Amino acid sequence: MKIISQNFKLLAVFLLAITFTSCSDDDDNGTTTPTTVVDIALANNLTSLAAALQATDLVTTLQGDGPFTVFAPTNAAFADLLAATGLDLDNLSTTEEDLVRNILLNHVIIGETINSTALVTAGSGYASTGATGPNGENLSLYFNTTSGVVLNGVSTVDNADNMASNGIVHIVDEVIGLPTIATFATTNPALSTLVDALVYADTGAPTVPYIETVSDATAGPFTVFAPTNDAFSGLLTELNVSGLSDLGTETVNAVLLYHIVNANVQSSQLPNGTVTTLGGDITADNTAFTLTDANGRVSNIIVSLVDIQSMNGVVHVIDKVILTPQ
Repeated sequence: MKIISQNFKLLAVFLLAITFTSCSDDDDNGTTTPTTVVDIALANNLTSLAAALQATDLVTTLQGDGPFTVFAPTNAAFADLLAATGLDLDNLSTTEEDLVRNILLNHVIIGETINSTALVTAGSGYASTGATGPNGENLSLYFNTTSGVVLNGVSTVDNADNMASNGIVHIVDEVIGLPTIATFATTNPALSTLVDALVYADTGAPTVPYIETVSDATAGPFTVFAPTNDAFSGLLTELNVSGLSDLGTETVNAVLLYHIVNANVQSSQLPNGTVTTLGGDITADNTAFTLTDANGRVSNIIVSLVDIQSMNGVVHVIDKVILTPQ
């Protein structure tokens, strides 16, 4: 009932805003009040989003100059979130308010107006949102347009390209939760073999429970050097085996550890020298953007796929699997 009450209050405010805008359109200067992304949200009856913005003091922010690209959840999407979390927008603790604010900012790309044509043309990729994770780094958002515009594998754009004076609003059918390393590993099809390797290692006696750890937003933070599917295919050819199961879980576990650093290391923070992973030392060249293992094998860090930031760490994609000393 509190949410319903809040929505009615916001609608009343909205009606007052319309009246004020109408009056201001006819003022002596002939000026027109800008239609911001907040106005677009209200015009589309996204009253739960408006209530959440009000509860977290983000209304003024999104009425600013921007530009903003906003992925705006429907009322039904917010109802699902509130039911799942038990949050009450009328009675948020300081911690809960910070959480809801970060979730809302995870739907906002600041400094860009990205329309659906640009997203579809790109096909897939990552953008930085206004939400923050470890060390205040901005969280990433993964989009894929293979079947509609899907965000972080969970939220689909239903109503695109609602233009505002300070940006653009795309209405989505699910709230986009704060991502983990697992979010980005499982949603990008180019990293599916890495997920298979993590699952396979977990069937043995892993040093850490991989899937559980990368899915835990409170774990870490870690840096993961994530080999592509092609990198794993190249490894199988190099080792003359047909599949990961030919290597044994102990071997896969040992190899995976060489891809994980126990810290959130952005690409700009990579050293020119030794990098200590959970498995042992490798060597980074922060000019050539490469990693060299103990066997002298060189992995290139893919420059367009770095700094994929989540709540429990950052991912940099590489083109060759790092091996244990042979």
